[in-house]
Amino acid sequence: MFESREGQNVPAAVFQTRHNNDWLAVTSDEIFKGKRVVVFSLPGAFTPTCSSTHLPRYNELAKVFKAEGIDEIVCISVNDGFVMESWGADQDAENIRLLPDGNGTFTEGMGMIADMSAVGFGKRSWRYSMLVDDGKIEKMFIEPVKPGDPFEVSDADTMLNYINANAKQPSRVTLFTKPGCSHCQRAKSLLANKGMDYEEIVLGQDGVSYTSLVAVSGAGTTPQVFIDGALIGGADELEAHLA
Repeated sequence: MFESREGQNVPAAVFQTRHNNDWLAVTSDEIFKGKRVVVFSLPGAFTPTCSSTHLPRYNELAKVFKAEGIDEIVCISVNDGFVMESWGADQDAENIRLLPDGNGTFTEGMGMIADMSAVGFGKRSWRYSMLVDDGKIEKMFIEPVKPGDPFEVSDADTMLNYINANAKQPSRVTLFTKPGCSHCQRAKSLLANKGMDYEEIVLGQDGVSYTSLVAVSGAGTTPQVFIDGALIGGADELEAHLA
């Protein structure tokens, strides 16, 4: 059983990070002192739940957290600096500070070290999230101890709901595009002018084909824009929708 550390200070630790191809040592004080910080910790970079859901949703809601007074969102994992740097680039996680806790010093200080030797991971972090105010832990959400990889309470939406249950969330926007498409560029400009973030799916990349586009949108032209799951259409339809 993992115990909550609410009301306590975060552990003192030094994180050996990678920045511009150089090593950069970052201390706990640099991260937490005088700031309101959301932290989520997970078993490992490039693992399924961490890559598909845990990190992407925090990255997606970063602007909302900022509007609610959060200075920074931090992801901690018992991985080395090279791995965390590569994972951040792979995830396009520009809104998240990824901290490698390679020796598990911070994680052990939090009482969150989990023995995952059975699956070849060795000692890793249990999955949890917390809100830290000027170095003091205000709130923790710790995943229940059960078989598998529980992911029930450390997610971004649970944390945001704690901070402000009425916080306005951004629309989820997806664009199907193709290289060299001028209408696709116009659609992206329209969204950028409205300050709307979007996911871009490019035909010919990562196995996405013309058939994929037709199967999802029912149309064969690009762009095809979806907002909150609803098909808007091409650039002209998007312009009318945003107007």
